[in-house]
Amino acid sequence: MLTASSRLLRLLSLLQTRRHWAGAELAERLEIHPRTLRRDIDRLRELGYPVHASSGVAGGYAFRPGHALPPLLLDDEEALATAIALRTATAGAVTGIEEASLRALVKLEQVMPSRLHRRIDALRSAIVPLDRAGPVVDAAQLAQLAAACREQLRLSFDYADSQGRASARTVEPQGVVHTGQRWYLVAWDPARQDWRTFRIDRIAGTLATGGHFAPRPAPEGGDLRAYVSRSLAVNPYSEQARVVLHAPRAAMARRIPPSAGLLEEIDAKRCLLQCGANALDSLVYWLMALDVDYEVLEPAALKQRLRVASERLARCLAAGEKPRKKNRKMAGPA
Repeated sequence: MLTASSRLLRLLSLLQTRRHWAGAELAERLEIHPRTLRRDIDRLRELGYPVHASSGVAGGYAFRPGHALPPLLLDDEEALATAIALRTATAGAVTGIEEASLRALVKLEQVMPSRLHRRIDALRSAIVPLDRAGPVVDAAQLAQLAAACREQLRLSFDYADSQGRASARTVEPQGVVHTGQRWYLVAWDPARQDWRTFRIDRIAGTLATGGHFAPRPAPEGGDLRAYVSRSLAVNPYSEQARVVLHAPRAAMARRIPPSAGLLEEIDAKRCLLQCGANALDSLVYWLMALDVDYEVLEPAALKQRLRVASERLARCLAAGEKPRKKNRKMAGPA
């Protein structure tokens, strides 16, 4: 049984994970009586937290933006500094904190008064960041996507795939994932009856939110990062390859990121690499650059490209040797 103070902290945490909670569901999660829940809600209000109640069939509790930030947390200037820092962190300036920064940003902006939102937008427009390699994603868009995932709201948007083909999508968002270079949205696509991965920098126009949807089991047992890695390594490419690498899986995992290829251990000295590409020649030069012995299982066309590349390399080496042989013949005793 939780103590009263621990229960209040747990209640506050739950209220911030979702925009609306049914009273019965919230009491069940906390394992308390609904009357105890009502007393705890009143206690949070006394402490300054903006918890709103609604009645009726869809009644319950919601954590809404208030006229001021909850006490003992952040003043206006601290809130502004934190929000700007979190928006910057979502861009990947410091690796490993992008998704945590996004979650914190969504929570902060949920309770932030509107006057601070206007000041943040003004500050953000005045700050000119240095150019970064790769696509740039707007933090406000990320926050909107993350909120739709949390609230289980349908999303509609225009999207362009890797070939530049445009389409209109309506999906049930599951989560937002950062791979180290790009942001991706994982969502269920009802039109295709399957999970899909969307590069967020390819989402165009305004995001439109719709009604609530019933949650479904997430792919990869809920490990969305693993699902995105698998999707990036194999699914989007027209050419698929399976290659046995004559090196331990642990050693190759340090050199091949999950988004570039999937590694499966065969034995202590070998592992299986599954990867893809839009052109086989890129796989040829990538495999040669790995500097390990390997055996191509499929496709047969990749084996042929490797033969052609090896023959070209042999010709280039032979051509480079000819002048040296001629010079040795010309050199002799005076």
